Amino acid sequence: MSAVPHSGFAEAGADLELVGITKRFPGFTAIEDLDLRIPAGSFFALLGPSGCGKTTTLRLIAGLEEPTAGRILIGGKDVTATKAFQRPVNTVFQSYALFPHMTIIENVAFGLKRRKMDNADALAHEALRLVELDHVSSRKPSQLSGGQQQRVALARAIVNRPALLLLDEPLGALDLKLRRQMQIELKAIQDTVGLTFLHVTHDQEEAMTMADTVAVMNKGVIEQMGPPQELYELPHTAFVATFLGQSNLMTGHVVSSSGNSMVVDVAGNRVEVPRERAQRHAGEVVVGVRPEKVTLHGSDPARQSGRNLVGPGRITDVSFSGVSTQYEVTSPDFGVFTVFAQNTSISRMHRDGDEVWMSWDVGHTFGLADEPSMVPVNRFDEDTDTSMIATQRREQLEAELEGA
Repeated sequence: MSAVPHSGFAEAGADLELVGITKRFPGFTAIEDLDLRIPAGSFFALLGPSGCGKTTTLRLIAGLEEPTAGRILIGGKDVTATKAFQRPVNTVFQSYALFPHMTIIENVAFGLKRRKMDNADALAHEALRLVELDHVSSRKPSQLSGGQQQRVALARAIVNRPALLLLDEPLGALDLKLRRQMQIELKAIQDTVGLTFLHVTHDQEEAMTMADTVAVMNKGVIEQMGPPQELYELPHTAFVATFLGQSNLMTGHVVSSSGNSMVVDVAGNRVEVPRERAQRHAGEVVVGVRPEKVTLHGSDPARQSGRNLVGPGRITDVSFSGVSTQYEVTSPDFGVFTVFAQNTSISRMHRDGDEVWMSWDVGHTFGLADEPSMVPVNRFDEDTDTSMIATQRREQLEAELEGA
């Protein structure tokens, strides 16, 4: 679907600001001292697992819940004590909530006619043209597909000209192919109408595909916020690193540090991390790399400046998915590693039981802010005494560093 030109249909979006928002329920705190500012006209995603507080945040903004403490400002105006129907906010839910006995045009125009607007039908048709469904305006919701019903729900929300549009898991009821199509269409519509969109979701791909800014929420607080690429390439915490995609996490001790980088001893393996990509720079740290950044080697490769190398390990699982192959590599030293390899050639694939080494560009390594004791990293669970191996490799690494 291609968005139609903006013809003055929607008013400009407003910025949203949450100041010190706390929400307590009997027995637990859903949100703790949350500060958040969403610029006007942006597509913002609040991402997190079930129970993290994201839906409660949305309900507070919509006026469906009252905060225990803090203020909510929309367009600079404090609406904390304002009733839901008095706020310049509309919400699109996963369930669509269309009136089954009304036609599509009647559904979209419903709110306008309740406000006794003379041009309700004209505005409703314009909203349907925006989502390319004006040709089904005389049908009933049961005659439309799930994706079409969702677009009608979006048109009904936009036609009221809200300053802020809240999307509560709006694509969760759609199948995978339709959901991906709707992700593109929603973003195109937001670009066209210029409203401020706040999208609440647990779907990482959905958030990264559509949003200008993503806030990753966990246990009532925002762990990290920024552009999707920034969060993916440089996560600050283990939760962000593992919830927003997959990560290989390793614990180790910082054994040397220079102006631009530091070296971490991971069970005798020398892992270099750029200082600007690390949140901690001394003592025990957690470092990581994304699976698609890692290259597998069938034999021990020569050490190269600018590349990290760990191994050997043994492939314990191979999953072919067409465009790529996922390998699980296990070692008594560094635990379990996941590697994504693009199937770009017909060369021989690695197989279960193969001994392999893994390398990646130093610039793809990141260091987390978490205390190592608080991070669940993959461990090798075979009952094997590896202390002597680790000690030998650590002594070798220290000797290399002294000679460097």
